[in-house]
Amino acid sequence: MIKKGFTKFGILILYLISLLPFWFLYILSDIAFVIIYHIVHYRRDVVQQNLRNAFPEKTDQERHDIERKYYRYLSDLMVETIKMITVSEKQIQKRVVATNSDLVFEYFAKGKSIIAVAGHYCNWEMAALNFNFVTDKRFLIVYKNLSNKTFDDFFIKIRSRFGGQPVAMKQTLRKMVEYRKELTVSVLVGDQTPVMHEVNYFTNFLNQPTAVFLGIEKIAKTIDAAVVFYDMKRVKRGYYEYTLIPLTETPKETAEHEITDMHVKYLEGMIRREPQYWLWSHRRWKFKPEDLHR
Repeated sequence: MIKKGFTKFGILILYLISLLPFWFLYILSDIAFVIIYHIVHYRRDVVQQNLRNAFPEKTDQERHDIERKYYRYLSDLMVETIKMITVSEKQIQKRVVATNSDLVFEYFAKGKSIIAVAGHYCNWEMAALNFNFVTDKRFLIVYKNLSNKTFDDFFIKIRSRFGGQPVAMKQTLRKMVEYRKELTVSVLVGDQTPVMHEVNYFTNFLNQPTAVFLGIEKIAKTIDAAVVFYDMKRVKRGYYEYTLIPLTETPKETAEHEITDMHVKYLEGMIRREPQYWLWSHRRWKFKPEDLHR
């Protein structure tokens, strides 16, 4: 929503807004909800179609309830993202809690780097900031370049505030190979939509064939890294916790597509548990298996 026409003046305005306390930002969120849901109808057709496809077993009323809750949360996510421009280390550690950070040190003790797979679920960006405080090892945050350079630079600055090293998706494998002699933690979002020429595998996700990146699996096998999944929960407004779920510490022993199917399946389970916290306004299903043969 704020990508179009994003300028340096816009960044200044967002910076000033980010200085406001959380309680005031949530008042702005309540106003934003009315605007984007009731007045602008921001991508409601996309959200409704996605929900119909994902949950055909639910009633219209049940899907409507998820839709409404989603837009309420999307408004919160917007103001929380703005707050990340100036949020303090103390606030991040207070508002986002890792329940089992010892797992990181267990893998490090075995000489294993870690690939942590996240989804566009809850405030995944805030969780990534929090992970900076879990370890003192090199922390890589893999991101997909945005078409608006000003907006792209804006997010790079946010992600690197507490020592994280943003890495463009196209450079991921090269960077991880470069750092293969040291222990690292790398965070990748597993539910990005690949561009057409990168689509070569579909798996079942939320009741429909879904094109997925195979990069996580490829990188894990190349550098022999342990793979974990971010299981995130919203505790209450502005507060989260995440648990690192082990998927494999022996990636080279897994079958083709096994790691990919594991993290996709775990994300689906998390979404089905509390669907309102996933990014339903994203056009996730752009391609179908028959597109590969055109």
